Amino acid sequence: MIVHLRPAEPEDYDRIVSVMDDWWGRPIGSILPRLFLDHFHRTSLVAEDGDGLAGFLIGLLSHSMPDTAYIHAVGVAPRLRGNGLARRLYQGFFDLVAAEHRTTVKAITSPQNRGSIAFHTAMGFTLTGPVADYDGPTVDRIVFRLQLSPATG
Repeated sequence: MIVHLRPAEPEDYDRIVSVMDDWWGRPIGSILPRLFLDHFHRTSLVAEDGDGLAGFLIGLLSHSMPDTAYIHAVGVAPRLRGNGLARRLYQGFFDLVAAEHRTTVKAITSPQNRGSIAFHTAMGFTLTGPVADYDGPTVDRIVFRLQLSPATG
Protein backbone atom coordinates (compact mmCIF):
# COMPACT_ATOMS: atom_id res chain seq x y z
CA MET A 1 0.00 0.00 0.00
CA ILE A 2 1.27 3.46 -0.88
CA VAL A 3 1.34 5.99 1.95
CA HIS A 4 1.35 9.66 0.99
CA LEU A 5 2.71 12.37 3.33
CA ARG A 6 1.36 15.90 3.16
CA PRO A 7 1.34 19.04 5.29
CA ALA A 8 -1.36 18.99 7.94
CA GLU A 9 -4.35 21.34 7.78
CA PRO A 10 -6.51 22.64 10.64
CA GLU A 11 -9.34 20.45 9.31
CA ASP A 12 -7.27 17.34 10.14
CA TYR A 13 -7.73 17.90 13.87
CA ASP A 14 -10.94 15.90 14.32
CA ARG A 15 -9.61 12.90 12.37
CA ILE A 16 -6.37 12.84 14.36
CA VAL A 17 -7.81 13.31 17.84
CA SER A 18 -10.51 10.71 17.16
CA VAL A 19 -7.91 7.91 16.74
CA MET A 20 -5.39 8.85 19.42
CA ASP A 21 -6.87 6.95 22.36
CA ASP A 22 -7.30 3.82 20.24
CA TRP A 23 -3.82 4.03 18.67
CA TRP A 24 -2.14 4.58 22.07
CA GLY A 25 -4.34 2.12 23.92
CA ARG A 26 -5.08 4.60 26.67
CA PRO A 27 -6.68 8.06 27.09
CA ILE A 28 -4.18 10.41 25.44
CA GLY A 29 -6.24 12.72 23.21
CA SER A 30 -6.12 15.50 25.79
CA ILE A 31 -2.41 16.11 24.99
CA LEU A 32 -3.46 17.50 21.61
CA PRO A 33 -5.62 20.60 21.94
CA ARG A 34 -7.01 22.01 18.68
CA LEU A 35 -4.56 24.92 18.91
CA PHE A 36 -1.76 22.66 17.63
CA LEU A 37 -3.50 22.14 14.28
CA ASP A 38 -4.78 25.73 14.14
CA HIS A 39 -1.38 27.31 14.79
CA PHE A 40 1.24 24.69 13.85
CA HIS A 41 -0.25 22.83 10.90
CA ARG A 42 2.45 24.15 8.53
CA THR A 43 5.08 22.24 10.53
CA SER A 44 2.96 19.14 11.05
CA LEU A 45 2.47 16.17 8.73
CA VAL A 46 -0.34 13.78 7.89
CA ALA A 47 0.14 10.36 6.31
CA GLU A 48 -2.71 8.81 4.32
CA ASP A 49 -3.25 5.64 2.37
CA GLY A 50 -6.20 4.00 0.66
CA ASP A 51 -7.72 3.19 4.04
CA GLY A 52 -7.57 6.77 5.35
CA LEU A 53 -5.43 8.24 8.09
CA ALA A 54 -2.18 6.26 8.35
CA GLY A 55 -0.22 8.51 10.69
CA PHE A 56 0.63 12.03 11.76
CA LEU A 57 3.37 14.14 13.30
CA ILE A 58 2.57 17.34 15.17
CA GLY A 59 5.62 19.57 15.36
CA LEU A 60 6.52 23.21 15.73
CA LEU A 61 9.33 25.71 15.41
CA SER A 62 10.34 27.16 18.75
CA HIS A 63 9.88 30.91 18.94
CA SER A 64 12.02 31.10 22.07
CA MET A 65 14.93 29.02 20.76
CA PRO A 66 15.55 30.07 17.14
CA ASP A 67 17.68 27.01 16.34
CA THR A 68 15.17 24.49 17.75
CA ALA A 69 12.10 22.58 16.60
CA TYR A 70 9.90 20.40 18.78
CA ILE A 71 7.95 17.22 18.06
CA HIS A 72 4.82 17.20 20.21
CA ALA A 73 2.99 14.05 19.12
CA VAL A 74 3.41 11.27 16.57
CA GLY A 75 1.05 8.45 15.78
CA VAL A 76 1.05 5.56 13.33
CA ALA A 77 -2.01 3.40 12.69
CA PRO A 78 -1.50 0.02 14.36
CA ARG A 79 -2.05 -1.71 10.98
CA LEU A 80 1.05 0.05 9.60
CA ARG A 81 3.50 -0.17 12.49
CA GLY A 82 6.89 -1.64 11.75
CA ASN A 83 6.88 -0.46 8.12
CA GLY A 84 9.05 2.65 8.52
CA LEU A 85 6.22 5.19 8.49
CA ALA A 86 7.30 6.83 11.76
CA ARG A 87 10.82 7.23 10.31
CA ARG A 88 9.33 8.81 7.17
CA LEU A 89 7.31 11.24 9.28
CA TYR A 90 10.38 12.18 11.32
CA GLN A 91 12.54 12.60 8.21
CA GLY A 92 9.85 14.76 6.63
CA PHE A 93 9.86 16.93 9.74
CA PHE A 94 13.67 17.08 9.78
CA ASP A 95 13.66 18.25 6.16
CA LEU A 96 11.00 20.83 6.90
CA VAL A 97 12.77 22.32 9.91
CA ALA A 98 16.22 22.22 8.29
CA ALA A 99 14.77 24.39 5.51
CA GLU A 100 13.89 26.85 8.28
CA HIS A 101 17.53 26.76 9.49
CA ARG A 102 16.73 24.77 12.62
CA THR A 103 19.57 22.57 13.80
CA THR A 104 18.11 20.96 16.93
CA VAL A 105 15.01 18.82 17.34
CA LYS A 106 13.59 18.05 20.78
CA ALA A 107 10.83 15.80 22.09
CA ILE A 108 9.75 14.23 25.38
CA THR A 109 8.09 11.04 26.57
CA SER A 110 7.23 9.36 29.83
CA PRO A 111 9.89 7.14 31.41
CA GLN A 112 7.50 4.18 31.08
CA ASN A 113 7.23 4.52 27.28
CA ARG A 114 9.97 2.06 26.37
CA GLY A 115 8.88 1.91 22.74
CA SER A 116 9.30 5.66 22.32
CA ILE A 117 12.66 5.61 24.10
CA ALA A 118 13.91 2.80 21.85
CA PHE A 119 12.61 4.51 18.70
CA HIS A 120 14.15 7.90 19.48
CA THR A 121 17.45 6.30 20.44
CA ALA A 122 17.47 4.37 17.14
CA MET A 123 16.76 7.65 15.30
CA GLY A 124 19.90 9.16 16.82
CA PHE A 125 18.38 11.25 19.60
CA THR A 126 20.28 11.55 22.85
CA LEU A 127 18.25 11.32 26.01
CA THR A 128 18.29 12.96 29.39
CA GLY A 129 16.37 11.72 32.32
CA PRO A 130 14.13 10.82 33.67
CA VAL A 131 13.90 14.50 34.56
CA ALA A 132 12.01 14.71 37.86
CA ASP A 133 8.92 16.95 37.94
CA TYR A 134 9.46 18.01 34.29
CA ASP A 135 5.72 18.48 33.68
CA GLY A 136 4.80 19.35 37.25
CA PRO A 137 5.03 17.58 40.60
CA THR A 138 5.56 13.82 40.15
CA VAL A 139 5.36 14.04 36.33
CA ASP A 140 8.79 12.90 35.19
CA ARG A 141 9.82 12.92 31.53
CA ILE A 142 12.59 11.68 29.28
CA VAL A 143 13.93 14.56 27.17
CA PHE A 144 15.20 13.79 23.66
CA ARG A 145 17.54 15.97 21.60
CA LEU A 146 18.82 15.50 18.07
CA GLN A 147 21.43 17.68 16.43
CA LEU A 148 20.65 17.84 12.72
CA SER A 149 23.53 17.53 10.30
CA PRO A 150 23.45 18.34 6.56
CA ALA A 151 22.92 14.62 5.91
CA THR A 152 20.03 14.46 8.44
CA GLY A 153 18.05 17.47 7.38
